Amino acid sequence: MTRVIHLRGVAIGGGNPPVIQSMCNTDTGDAEASLAQIRSVQEAGCQIIRLAIPRAEVLPAFAEICRQSPLPVVADIHFDWRLALGALEAGADGIRVNPGNIRDLDGVRTVARRAAELGKVVRIGVNLGSLEPDCERRFGRTAEALVGSAERFVELFQGEGCQELKVSLKASDLRLTLEANRLFASSSDLPLHIGLTEAGLPETGFLKSAIAIGSLLAEGIGDTFRVSLTAPPEEEIAAARKILEALGYDKGRPQIVSCPTCGRTSIDLLSLVRAVQAEVDILLSQGKKIPFRKIAVMGCEVNGPGEARDADIGIAGGKGKGLIFRHGEPVKMCQEAELLPFFLQLMRDECQ
Repeated sequence: MTRVIHLRGVAIGGGNPPVIQSMCNTDTGDAEASLAQIRSVQEAGCQIIRLAIPRAEVLPAFAEICRQSPLPVVADIHFDWRLALGALEAGADGIRVNPGNIRDLDGVRTVARRAAELGKVVRIGVNLGSLEPDCERRFGRTAEALVGSAERFVELFQGEGCQELKVSLKASDLRLTLEANRLFASSSDLPLHIGLTEAGLPETGFLKSAIAIGSLLAEGIGDTFRVSLTAPPEEEIAAARKILEALGYDKGRPQIVSCPTCGRTSIDLLSLVRAVQAEVDILLSQGKKIPFRKIAVMGCEVNGPGEARDADIGIAGGKGKGLIFRHGEPVKMCQEAELLPFFLQLMRDECQ
């Protein structure tokens, strides 16, 4: 198990649930636009937000963002260690530094000491695309090179008294990302920020990210993560929540299971499933507590109460009718036109 660090009250590591992150795509120099986007992603379920610090001129606006942000703010730093120092002084809750493109190690040590004095979190973020040249020469473009670069910077920061560290090891290659994170986790208790970099458009990037992030989380590796997509950050958050839901982390949201359609399906199953999903979303948006762990919407008697016996509540479709059941036991047989209204009302009546 990894050690616990805290980013403005958000606990990362130590067996705490994985924390969802994203990154603003606004101009950091525009505090108003950035804060509006932060509030938007917070509403979507984001827990930590990161902003780029490309130049010193954005630091005054960044300071205002830090003062007003409802989420912990991480400054994303590349090339110039002085920007990291400026972000810390501006009030960042944490910083991300890239070992591959910040070459002034004396400057990095200055950042490490100041982060330690302020008690701020530092993410050592290693990317294959900006790997340290000597690590690449020694190990090639491999998992060992990513891990070696991270370990060197961890030692540097810890040597200056900075202990509030987390690490990320990312590539656009799925298998390499998995290998690097497994290798690092096997020998370190530092919290890991996981994800694929440059995953692409949502339709392909989500699939790749779900495999990579889901595989690691299922193995107990990963304490915080970002689904990096070529898309607005709200789409990243929606994707992240789907991954956590599939892994069973979202205890407040029931799992909805539905069977694949086949020649036995004689009811409009797709419409039923979508309506039940929409009702769950509405109830949760109203602050309701849904008492069901699993809801089943099945298309025929084969995949009905029998295979969905462990569902708290469910529907088994038939020809022009359907059975509502609880824990595999029949509750009511309804004509198809009455089936959905009765079922949705039953859900509403049992919510708090």
